[in-house]
Amino acid sequence: ALAATSKVRQTPVIALMALSVHSLNGSRPNVAGIGMFVQPERYMNIFKGMKARRIGVIHNPAKSGWYLRQAQQSAHQAGIELIVRTVQGPRDTLNQLESLAGKVEALWMLPDTTAVTRDTAEAYFRFSQEQRIPVISFAAAYLGLGAAAVVEIDRVELGRQASDLVIGFLTGKDSGASFDYPQKTLIKANQSVLKHLGIHTRHLDLSSFEHGS
Repeated sequence: ALAATSKVRQTPVIALMALSVHSLNGSRPNVAGIGMFVQPERYMNIFKGMKARRIGVIHNPAKSGWYLRQAQQSAHQAGIELIVRTVQGPRDTLNQLESLAGKVEALWMLPDTTAVTRDTAEAYFRFSQEQRIPVISFAAAYLGLGAAAVVEIDRVELGRQASDLVIGFLTGKDSGASFDYPQKTLIKANQSVLKHLGIHTRHLDLSSFEHGS
């Protein structure tokens, strides 16, 4: 949908949950938006609660390299090491997962359409079972497949945040592109997976958790 507006140059465009919105880098001053990526610090808090310090991440630099650079800074501040693997196509994901065997204490699944596809998603959870490590993802749909926890965007609050962007454009307060992180997220956990992996809920801040299936 965002790509379809490429010829719109004057009318303000507000993009929500668009994977490519951050990659515009101000090239379209009439476009503002809130993407699929969440502040890295919110994931770091989960990893710390799970006492996981070495985190595996697979990504395509062209899709999410900008985010990994920010995540590396957040991880360093949190005392966490990101073990990063890059892919150029979905087929690379399986080999890169294998290269992480025995080297990580958790997997971080990003909303990267090269690294995570319908065909490769199952491989993450198969790896999780074989290595007995949690997968932390970005959408509640993955809880049923085997994710230990997810950081999901609160869509009601997303609408409110988007309305502020619209008002900013209409009142002239925002005259240029603005690409924000979602202000509010929901952390949902799969208690069955946590129990299977021996991760005790007392290690986690359950005040911010919703329980998944």
